[in-house]
Amino acid sequence: MASITPISQSQPLFNNLQLARKPQTMFLTNLNSKFFVGKSSSADAGGAVRAKKTAAVVTATAASEKQTRRYPGEAKGFVEEMRFVAMKLHTRDQAKEGEKESEGPPVSKWDPTVDGYLRFLVDSKLVYDTLEGIVKKAAFPEYAEFRNTGLERSESLAKDLEWFKEQGHAIPDPSSPGVTYANHLVDLSEKDPQAFICHFYNIYFAHSAGGRMIGKKVAEKILDKKELEFYKWNGDLSQLLQGVRDKLNRVAESWSREEKNHCLEETEKSFKFSGDILRLILS
Repeated sequence: MASITPISQSQPLFNNLQLARKPQTMFLTNLNSKFFVGKSSSADAGGAVRAKKTAAVVTATAASEKQTRRYPGEAKGFVEEMRFVAMKLHTRDQAKEGEKESEGPPVSKWDPTVDGYLRFLVDSKLVYDTLEGIVKKAAFPEYAEFRNTGLERSESLAKDLEWFKEQGHAIPDPSSPGVTYANHLVDLSEKDPQAFICHFYNIYFAHSAGGRMIGKKVAEKILDKKELEFYKWNGDLSQLLQGVRDKLNRVAESWSREEKNHCLEETEKSFKFSGDILRLILS
C-alpha cells in the first residue's frame, strides 16, 4: 500500500522563508557600508532561527497528521483492515464491495465433477495440514496464539476423504496448486510473520463464508446435497471466528504501520493461490 505522503502545506512555508531572506542578501552586497553589513549579519542570524523554528513546526505537523491518518477499517481493529482489502478483491457478484472483473461463470452455473472436487479437497487438506503444523511449531511466538481455535479443518477433511474412499472413489495425490501453496506458506512462516498471518486469516475466514456457499452448491449438483464435514464446526461458528479476530487484533497491536501495510499487501497473493486450488473443482 502506498505510504502516507508529506503534508502539502510544507512547500508554501518554505517559499515564504526564501522570500524573507532576499533583502538580507542585498544588504551584504554593499561592502562599503559597515552599518549595512552589521544589520545584515544580525538579520541573517534571526532568519536562521526563524527557519529552524518553522522547520520544527512543519515536522511536528507532519508527524501529527501521520498519527491521526486512518486507514479503512483501522478504527475497528486490524482484522477489519484485512477484511476491507479482501472484499475489494472480490467480484461484484461475490460481494457488494467487490471491484474485480469476473473471470468465469458464477458458482450457480458451475459444472463440477467428483474427480475435480476430490482434487480440490486433497489440495485443501494439504494446505490446512501445513497451517496447523506451522502454528504448532510456532517459529514465531505469536503463531502459538492460533492453536486449537476451533477453525481447524484437517481432521474434518480426513473424514470426508475417507467417506469418498468408502464410496469407491480413488483418492488422488496432492497436485501442483496445493503443493505450491503449502511450500509458500512454510517459507513465509519462517521469515515473514506478517505475510504469513495474512494468508492464515484469508484461508480460514474465506472458507467460513464463501467457501461454505460453494460447498453447498457443489453438494447440490454432485453429492445429492450431502453436507461434508469440511463445512461443519464444533460450536458456534460466529463465536469461533470472533475469538480468532480478537487474537489477530492483539497480535497486530505490536506491529508498526509499515508491517501492517506489508501484511495487507500479501492479500492478493493469498487470493491467487486459493483461486488456483478452487478451480480444481472444475477440472
